[in-house]
Amino acid sequence: MNLIPVVTLLGTLFVTVLVTRIATVALALTGLSRESARFQARSALTGVGFTSSETEKVVNHPVRRRIIMMLMLLGNAGIVTCMATLMASFVNNTEGTNWVVMLAVMSSGLLVLALITRSRWIDRQMSRIIERSLRRWTKIDVRDYVSFFHLSDGYSVSEIQVDPTDWLADRSLAELRLPDEGVMVLGIERPRQDYIGAPNATTKIAEGDTLIIYGPGHRIEELNQRRSGPQGSAAHENAVEEQAELQRQQESTDVPAIVPEASE
Repeated sequence: MNLIPVVTLLGTLFVTVLVTRIATVALALTGLSRESARFQARSALTGVGFTSSETEKVVNHPVRRRIIMMLMLLGNAGIVTCMATLMASFVNNTEGTNWVVMLAVMSSGLLVLALITRSRWIDRQMSRIIERSLRRWTKIDVRDYVSFFHLSDGYSVSEIQVDPTDWLADRSLAELRLPDEGVMVLGIERPRQDYIGAPNATTKIAEGDTLIIYGPGHRIEELNQRRSGPQGSAAHENAVEEQAELQRQQESTDVPAIVPEASE
């Protein structure tokens, strides 16, 4: 009895399941949720595609894009292999082949694969092993900071070189009150010194520093052009008022209106 085609088919399906699991963990390491990563991996491997919003999450991220492209190639090859195996299992059969045994072996193998894919315990164990291997042998832990920081909503992360005449120079972060303008200093690159990550309020901005800041794009651009003196201070106060007004508008839209009860 020739069971090689059946075994080959089951092996191909097992590899497909394993590839999907590896791709799911890899996509999750880029910052996607586990559910979204699983959906993306299965969609790419089967070639069914996904919605436009899901497509943007993949296309705009270089690591995810490479993973999805590999899944598409492997998916096409896997489907062709499965189809060829099924054809071979029927073409190469002779009249003496025991169909009952062949169907029993195929059904048992498919049942085992189904149990593997549906078992949460196996999923956790495989995910841990795969994640540990990916972290050790690859550099795939690349987060989607564009989504995390909502950079597509007018916000950006930029660098500002501090010159002697800048409004920022020779002041501490507490004095600058940049959060009141809607701007945050994420880090400071200081010449010939270690990088200052997450600086505190007492950190003083010096000439030659490069600030890595996050905030509205137009506010960062204006801050980069702001010079010391009365005009710079006035620009700061205007920016604070503008940010306060924006927060009031946001809070008014978030809080539901309270309708007074009618008097009896």
